[in-house]
Amino acid sequence: MTTRRTLLGAISALALLVSGGASFAQEAREIALISKGFQHQFWQAVKAGADKAGAELGVTVTFEGPDNETQVDRQIDMLAAALSRNPAAIGFAALDSQAATPLLQQAKDAGIPVIAFDSGVDSDIPLTTATTDNVAAAALAADKMAELIGEEGKIAVVAHDQTSRTGIDRRDGFVNRIAEAYPNIEIVSVQYGGGDQLQSTEITKSILLANPDLKGIFGTNEGSAIGVANGKQELNSQVVVIGFDSGAAQKGMVESGLMNGAITQNPVGIGYETVKAAVTALDGGELPDIIDTGFFYYDATNMDDPEIAAVLYD
Repeated sequence: MTTRRTLLGAISALALLVSGGASFAQEAREIALISKGFQHQFWQAVKAGADKAGAELGVTVTFEGPDNETQVDRQIDMLAAALSRNPAAIGFAALDSQAATPLLQQAKDAGIPVIAFDSGVDSDIPLTTATTDNVAAAALAADKMAELIGEEGKIAVVAHDQTSRTGIDRRDGFVNRIAEAYPNIEIVSVQYGGGDQLQSTEITKSILLANPDLKGIFGTNEGSAIGVANGKQELNSQVVVIGFDSGAAQKGMVESGLMNGAITQNPVGIGYETVKAAVTALDGGELPDIIDTGFFYYDATNMDDPEIAAVLYD
């Protein structure tokens, strides 16, 4: 009888241990991702990739972002709320490359791994950044623009912001490439539309009206590029438009010729690699400083190529 009680007691203790361990594991499974926004199809595709990785790797992924990409304070509030849940890891795409540093330090102090994605921060706190090489991608956009305008003339840039790493890198990658390689091209204006289609449309129209001899405009993200194309259409302009990202609206504009071409990222890959990196960090694995998720230039001639079609999203 004593032996049976001892065995039952051991079984009960083991059950409690397993139950407690399962509870702890469940608590340790949340990977909290805070994106730059949620209004663009780009972010829906990032979320799809993150969810796919979460399902494959057995972690719970939460994904949220502000209504638009101008709401830095709202994003900071979301990051603070995520930290208050004490997640296993944080994924963060910064609207402002410096504003979140105190909260990211808080995460580090609490032993919560931070993975940057899409848009990094001016800090060494993130263990890695899953992103497009935005400088190189924007330089490719500059090369395509130069080719289409005969390597001479006036052009402009409508950027999404001047605070996020993507905004800065795409602007500078484009501007610097033009300056170093195309001496007969003049950038007459760089303006910021917050990634908002309507605002970018109005900015584009004002640039076109002020520069009737303008040959091209580069829009640095989905909202910017669509706004530029809409502004072109509203003024019946023949200006060359090079965009960034894809999505259904942009793809339609490229197919019709309203937008001459664009750079596509791999947003599904960005989301997937962010969650994968978080799990690697939790397992004590090594991570590179940058996880380069790749980019391609697409236009009406190559959109159906399998390699390109695989990274276009809608």
